[in-house]
This record gives sequence, C-alpha cells and structure tokens, in this order.
Amino acid sequence: MGVMKNWLIGGVAVLAMAMVGCSAPAAGGGETTTPAKEGEAKKFKIAVSIPTATHGWTAGVVDWAEKAKEQFASDADITIYASESVDDQADKLGTLATQGYDGLVILSFDPAAVTPAVKMNRDSFGYIVSVDRGLAEPIADVWMRGDNMKFGSEAAKFMAEKLGGKGNILVLRGMAGPVDEDRVKGFEEVMKGFPDIKILAMQPGDWNQDKAFTVTQNLLLKHKDVNAIWAADDDMALGAEKALTEAGLSDVWMVGGGGSKVVVKRVMDGDKMFPATVTYSPKMIELAIARMVADLKAGKKPSGTQVDEVLPVDLVLPANAKDHYFEDSVY
Repeated sequence: MGVMKNWLIGGVAVLAMAMVGCSAPAAGGGETTTPAKEGEAKKFKIAVSIPTATHGWTAGVVDWAEKAKEQFASDADITIYASESVDDQADKLGTLATQGYDGLVILSFDPAAVTPAVKMNRDSFGYIVSVDRGLAEPIADVWMRGDNMKFGSEAAKFMAEKLGGKGNILVLRGMAGPVDEDRVKGFEEVMKGFPDIKILAMQPGDWNQDKAFTVTQNLLLKHKDVNAIWAADDDMALGAEKALTEAGLSDVWMVGGGGSKVVVKRVMDGDKMFPATVTYSPKMIELAIARMVADLKAGKKPSGTQVDEVLPVDLVLPANAKDHYFEDSVY
C-alpha cells in the first residue's frame, strides 16, 4: 500500500481530472443548479453537513471542508453546515432538505440519531456521500471512510512487537459508535495472540484531550505497573501524556492515531513517548467533496445501492513520518 499522503494527493488529482470537460443534469431531479451564462457549465449546489470543531480531528475536518469549498468553487456552490450537537445536525438537515441541493456530503455526529433525518428527506438530498462514521442504514450513494479495523490492528501489532510479547497496557477508546467499535475490535483481535500482554483497563476518552487526561489520571492511581498506552486518537494520547508526566512515569510510551501533525512530528523526531502513530486524515472530507463533484459531473444519480469506499491507513514510524506530516494543517 502506498503512503497515505501520496494517496490523498493522488486521489484528489484523479478526481479533478475526471471532472474536466464533463457536465450533466443535477442528481435528484429538477433544475436546482445555478443558472449558467451562455457557454458556461452549470454549477452544482452541494450541502456539507459536519460537526463543529469539538476536538482536533474535527477541527481538521472543518478546515479541509473550507479548502475544498474554494478548490471546487468553479464547479459547485458549496455550503458548509457545522453543527454543535446531534439534535442541531438533525434540525439543520430538515431545513436544508427544502433548499434544492443536488447533493449532500455528510459526516454524522451519531449515525443512529442522524440517519432518520436523512432517510425522511432522502429524495430531497439528491446524491449522498457519507463520510467516516457513515449512516445507520445503507441509504447513501457512497460511504467513504478509513479502515478502522486496520487502524486498531496496526497499533496492536506494533505494540506487541515493541513489548516483546509481554507487558501491561492501558487502552483509551473513543466515543461509542462504529469507528470506535471497529478500532477496538481490530486491536483486540491481534492481542488475542499475545496472552502475556495484559490490558489492565479500557476506558472511553471520547476523542477528547481533557477527558483523556482525567481518565488516565484515575487509571494510573489503580494501575501503577504500566508499560504502554494505546490511545485510539492522537488528541487522547496528548491528554494521557499530561497525566503520565504529572505522575512521573517517563518510561511509559504510547501509540495514538489520527494523523495529528503534533504527534506525527514527534514520531518523526524520534520522541520516545511516541514511537508510532496511525494515519486517519481529516482530509478525507476533501476527498468526499471531490468525489461528489466528480460523480455529479459524470451524471450519476441515486441508484439505491451504496458503494463502500475504504481509504487506507498507515503505521507512521520515524522512517516514513515525513510523508504524513502536513505542516500547514490545523490538525
């Protein structure tokens, strides 16, 4: 598998080439595109529904969505709806369903809670690309997400090797949902092969640095003989690091994930606290928007069959960290 950075750049380039010289009626029926001047192609009208920047990764999602809005401005009028909560996202979906969009790109707060609002207005949204957490039912046209099972398994394989097959670890998992479930499942499947590695405790840090700090503090009071921590997100890893520092545990190391430039830089610099992390770039929202524009320009319409597109993840080590370091990213 190629490195994630090159794959992401290449993916957008391929989609951009697919758009050249193509035009088509809007998906979902009706004249909902922006009227064009003579000799110009019509612009598509696309809604992007995402969470607000509640933590580092979602801040990256917002940033990449804004960049995509500018990148595809000549092809589409893109409106970004950032929501503060599950209820806020569901309410906004109800409103934008009446506004004649050709397509919806959605990263849901909670698939189970948000899916009814999408399903109720399915025909009004035209073409749908779901990102990351997906929807609770296969009602999108494309579901684009990272390989979360491999995310967990890559972290587990590295940790098992570094521990020499024996040791004590703590696990910080994320917010309940399919992303967290797949990451933990991938991790535990690998660890079943290493009976001498003990998972002393597994607690949710909800992708949040402050909560991960508090949870790790409490875990360290109960479990002092710790060799390493797996944090299923780089923000949580940074919170756990603060707890380790306050406890004076300088020999404990961690593996995180998500592609935070702070953590990737520390891996690149050979920081013993962070010998590795796993990619899961928020840039996937840009890829999803690029896919939406390309598919609309190719004339694709809802088919009733969801296409499942799994993006690769990579283990980041000092030798390849430069390929995953986006210095200008907010995350």
